[in-house]
Parts: sequence; C-alpha cells; structure tokens
Amino acid sequence: MIKIPENQQNLQGYKFIDLFAGIGGFHYALKSFGAECVFASEIDKKAQNTYHTNHKLFPFGDITQINEKDIPKHDILCAGFPCQAFSISGKQKGFEDTRGTLFFDIARIVNFHKPKILFLENVKNFVKHDNGKTLKTVIDTLTNLDYTVQYNVLNTSRFGLPQNRERVYIIAFHNNYLIKTIPFPAPNLSSKLEDILEENPLDGKVIEREDISFYKDYNPIQNIFGNVDTPNKPIQIGKVNKGGQGERIYHPFGHAITLSAHGGGVGSKTGLYKINNKIRKLSPRECARIQGFPEHFIMHKSIAEAQKQFGNSVSINVLQYITHEIINTIHLNEQRA
Repeated sequence: MIKIPENQQNLQGYKFIDLFAGIGGFHYALKSFGAECVFASEIDKKAQNTYHTNHKLFPFGDITQINEKDIPKHDILCAGFPCQAFSISGKQKGFEDTRGTLFFDIARIVNFHKPKILFLENVKNFVKHDNGKTLKTVIDTLTNLDYTVQYNVLNTSRFGLPQNRERVYIIAFHNNYLIKTIPFPAPNLSSKLEDILEENPLDGKVIEREDISFYKDYNPIQNIFGNVDTPNKPIQIGKVNKGGQGERIYHPFGHAITLSAHGGGVGSKTGLYKINNKIRKLSPRECARIQGFPEHFIMHKSIAEAQKQFGNSVSINVLQYITHEIINTIHLNEQRA
C-alpha cells in the first residue's frame, strides 16, 4: 500500500460496497482514503473468513441470491467481477442483455441504487473477450443506466509493486456529475522482487530436481542487465523440465510473474525464482507484498490457500492511484457546482 499524505483530499463521508470481494483489496484501497465499507459479498467461504479476520466485516455469500433492496445505500460500487460471455449481447435491451451472467447482478444493483461512481476490475483479456462484445455490452448497459464509462489496461509493475500483472480497470461516473472522466494514472516506479523477499521463509517451497537448467550465457549483472536500472519486468534465467507453464525460473532483480489462483507446473500460483542460490516459490507473505497488502494482514493458515487468495486478489497500489484521481475529479465537480 502507498502512504496517503495527511493533506490528501479524501473520501470522508463516502460509503462503498465491495462485490466479489475476495480478501479485501478494494476495501483496503478505499478505506485508506477514509471511505466506509457498508456491505461486502463473496461466495468463497475461505475468502469470507480471511476478509472477516482482517476487516471485521463478514461478507454475504452468493450475490445472485441477494436482493438489491437489502443492500445499504452507497456512493461507490466496487467489484472485481469474473469474466463471462453474454449470450444475447447486442440486443440493445440494457441490463437485460446481461442476464445469466454475474455482471447482471452489478447492473441490477446499479439500476436500483444509482451510486455516484462505479469502480470495476477484470483480467486484461476482458477487453477482447468474445471479440469485444462482452466489454461493449458492459459499456452499453452502464451507459443506458445513465453513466459515463471509461476503461484502461494498467500493469501493476508500474505502480511500485514488483509483479507483472495487467488488468483492465473500468470507471463510471453518474451523469449527474459535470466532469465525468478521470485521467488514468501512469507512474513508472522502479521496484525489484528482491526488495520484498523474506530471508529463507519456511513456507517458500524449495525445488530440488535434476532437470533444472540455466541459460549458458547467464550472468545476472552484465549479460542480462547490462548495469542498467531495474527492468520492471520478469527476467527468465532458466527452467525446470521443458520450461512450460510453472516451469520457468526468474531472477529476483526483476519482477515476479503474474500471481494466479491456480496454474500448473512445479511453480504453480507464484512462479519459480533463484534466491540465495536456491530455486523456490514465493511465500504467502511475499505474495501479499507484491499485491500491496500491509504487513499486518492476517493470511489463511494453508500455504496453498493463501497463495490462491492473493492470486485472485487486486493490486492495492493500483487501486489507490486510481482512487486518487477519482477524488480529484470529485473535488473538481464540487468547485464547479
């Protein structure tokens, strides 16, 4: 998480809801600016427990079974919703086009509550999903509900977190606002995986196999990096087996690969890294750090489950930078009013 300056414009008095909440990345980001979470929903029971442990708010379960009338009034709706195809997209029926998908539940809540701002996150592929029809249906649906929508693909690597993670972020302001768009942030902060590593963590699984190999010309400083600044990207230096998914080895001077909830291979979920002359996966705490979670975050006791939860989560630093721009836009609207 980034440190918020004391004189920063904030979201004091703003209420938000956290849908498809996972373990609370959105919660941390908005709360850091003073907003209050009044409702959360998450279907995964283990993630619910982790959320409750850290945020003292127990998420409701399956959002498809929750009546929008039972959700408290709110100013901002946050959702890292799953990517799904819309079988009847393009019929110009507003949010009815999204029936049978989880986005429909966002749409029906928006239609009822009319929050001021929508803050959504999804995988990068969402932009091209179903030849762009999925994203078009989302934009058309929200436009019909009286919102101005914009989106951008941002990489966690640029926001001070050493992880290559591209995600699409969708922001929608209700048309009651005079200024209805934000400039998406574009920092280029340097970071290295080695800066957030633990010293020989017991839960960072070490891989010892005979089929580990490194590139013949591998020299981490001169041959690969050329004594230049941190490259802000993963740097592969070797492989296990044939080097398929989860079998590539990276150097900690660069960035981690994208954390995932599943993934195959011996380095599943976190990837493999040569650290202190050992080949190992990242520990849960290291996963937490490259997603921007604070040191006091209480993780699930299962290593595999904790890694899965961080792989499913959002990058907090990116959300904070976007939230900063949202606040600036709110402030500009207040000045124009």
